[in-house]
Amino acid sequence: MRLLLIRHGQTPSNVKGLLDSDAPGPGLTDLGLRQAAAIPEALMGQPIDGIAVSTLVRTHLTAAPLARELGMTPIELDGLREVRSGELEMASDRDSHLIYMSTALAWGAGDLEKRMPGSEDGNEFFARFDGAVAEIAAKGWETAAIVSHGAAIRVWVAGRAADADRELIAETPLSNTGLIEVEGDPESGWRFIAWVDGPLGGAHLDSRHGEDPTGETLEEIAD
Repeated sequence: MRLLLIRHGQTPSNVKGLLDSDAPGPGLTDLGLRQAAAIPEALMGQPIDGIAVSTLVRTHLTAAPLARELGMTPIELDGLREVRSGELEMASDRDSHLIYMSTALAWGAGDLEKRMPGSEDGNEFFARFDGAVAEIAAKGWETAAIVSHGAAIRVWVAGRAADADRELIAETPLSNTGLIEVEGDPESGWRFIAWVDGPLGGAHLDSRHGEDPTGETLEEIAD
């Protein structure tokens, strides 16, 4: 099967550079709503069989235009939530951003025992995200659109796509409504297919401005 892993649209916390992972989380900005509205046309022609979202509000709002266009009701899975920030929740400083993303990307590189301060470790993250993907695969869909979160998508692809370039994942941004596509199944594994680092609707919807930690590269955070 194919998984279209789509990052949610821009939120007020993205604009402010906040590590915001708690439920229910913020909604979308006006730009975020426009990014979401552009997804159906951007994915026109894709044979999408189902849509999944996390339990955070921003994924529901991002998926809504696509769901309406396709006449589908998304399934909600808590395992698709963002990497939990723990003690770094709502932090906006660069040091916290660097700790958060370097810890998360370390999981994708195999250091599963490393723990986010006051939160989950890599084993716990992969257990929940893998569980959600397994539930999606059990639906029998050939192609699933999954609206999730910047750090969660990048880490899961780094850790689970056999041919993923982990250094490239750390060095490539993922804008709001950017997409990473993989193919395979939970039993035989996953293969990296494509990365759309900018918004699906096009560059005119790009929100990247150097303060969005889960969409930035480690180099951008450190600068």
